[in-house]
Amino acid sequence: MKKAKRPKRPAADELRSEYKRSDFGAMVRGKYTARFQTSSNVVVLDPDVAELFPNAAAVNAALRSLAEIARRAGARRGRSH
Repeated sequence: MKKAKRPKRPAADELRSEYKRSDFGAMVRGKYTARFQTSSNVVVLDPDVAELFPNAAAVNAALRSLAEIARRAGARRGRSH
């Protein structure tokens, strides 16, 4: 028994025959880049640092502890005059 032939699929970068390029208007590269950068706060850790933390909560806890230590050290430094 032979399998039924499927219709040929268009290449991923080609439009289907029912669409026209003019239907989509002008394309703008990076249209939403500025909005994304202001609303996103993504930090990429180096691999050796990422190995030390199992998840985002651990990174946040470590940074909060470091910020508290820095805040206390700054407060002490200001009073020593």
